[in-house]
Amino acid sequence: MDENHDLFSALRERLAASEFHTWAGMEVVEASAGEVTVAMDVLDRHVNLQGLIHGGMLAILADTACGLSIRSAMEAGRLHVTTDMDIHYLAPTRPGRLYGRGKAVRVGRTLAFAEASIEDAEGKLLARAQSRFSVSGTESAPG
Repeated sequence: MDENHDLFSALRERLAASEFHTWAGMEVVEASAGEVTVAMDVLDRHVNLQGLIHGGMLAILADTACGLSIRSAMEAGRLHVTTDMDIHYLAPTRPGRLYGRGKAVRVGRTLAFAEASIEDAEGKLLARAQSRFSVSGTESAPG
């Protein structure tokens, strides 16, 4: 098996095992070292009072895409935690399949930086985000 397939499988399994990400309806659809694409089907239940997708749903997708891009570029077992995220909403969003395309820009020993774009199924750019992460020791085993 090649390295990208192993990475893709590991990230896909990790997201599928997360109750939060399962609730949000997210799945990893592409992965290589430093770049990850996550898809999410946003539904009518995710709309705000104006009938558009709530910005929080787009932020969840952006944060996940950024975080997984960092994870895919780090040493195995290191812990990374979002410290801040800046998101810019560029177009109104309606229910449908959305894609978060995350890219690790820099991964250091204690700090990491990533960017994400959120697009609809036709490739229209809906939002852009930038995130910083604290990188530290090793993550603890689930349980």
